[in-house]
Amino acid sequence: MDLGLKGKWALVCAASKGLGKGCALALAGEGVNVVITARGAEALEATAAELRRLAGAGEVRAVAGDIATPEGRAAALAACPQVDILINNAGGPPPGDFREWDREAWIKALDANMLTPIELIKATVDKMAGRGFGRVVNITSGAVKAPIDVLGLSNGARTGLTGFVAGLARQPKLAGRNVTINNLLPGVFDTDRIAATLKGQAAKTGKTIEELKEARKATVPAGRYGTLQEFGQICAFICSAQASYLTGQNILLDGGAYPGTF
Repeated sequence: MDLGLKGKWALVCAASKGLGKGCALALAGEGVNVVITARGAEALEATAAELRRLAGAGEVRAVAGDIATPEGRAAALAACPQVDILINNAGGPPPGDFREWDREAWIKALDANMLTPIELIKATVDKMAGRGFGRVVNITSGAVKAPIDVLGLSNGARTGLTGFVAGLARQPKLAGRNVTINNLLPGVFDTDRIAATLKGQAAKTGKTIEELKEARKATVPAGRYGTLQEFGQICAFICSAQASYLTGQNILLDGGAYPGTF
């Protein structure tokens, strides 16, 4: 299927590894010109080189910086001639007990997982509407739908973004101008972040990483972790010309782990 994206420009945040990289790979494979950003320059450049090797890839630009800062956002936006597709993504805040978190911890979580996406949306959606095409995908978390008690910082910040998007996406001056805004909610995926989480759990529990990994898999009806490739392909479809009637939605991609009807 031709997704109708060739020649578009995309800004993909936190794209050197993990789910952001999966999205960048899928979009570049569709002929989208991609600007990728992340804090680690070495990993970012390695990903940029990988993207450039893809058959049919467009232009690839890498901008190292912290997207959660005004300077990082300005540099990323300056590198993108026009943002037709915006993929908001940032690493989640650490787990813990809310009794241990001070105001600074909350502000940091909000900056990365709520306020930064809003700032990037603010900087891009009206121009998208002016051109008659725009796609925003916010990578949030399955915990938005089924909160995890030790992820209170993430639950709070990402749910705040979800509520904001629910109203914004339905504005006629955006939806009526072919600008869609959706949230993509991952469950358990095979990323460096889950590997680090398992390593930390192993140190605390005395169990092996493999034991913990298998136990986590057992909570997923699909019987496996998701892959970066399939996550990226779903993201690319949400950005496609065919998905122009899809907006304001929370799309859960978790192998069936969430047990609810709605």
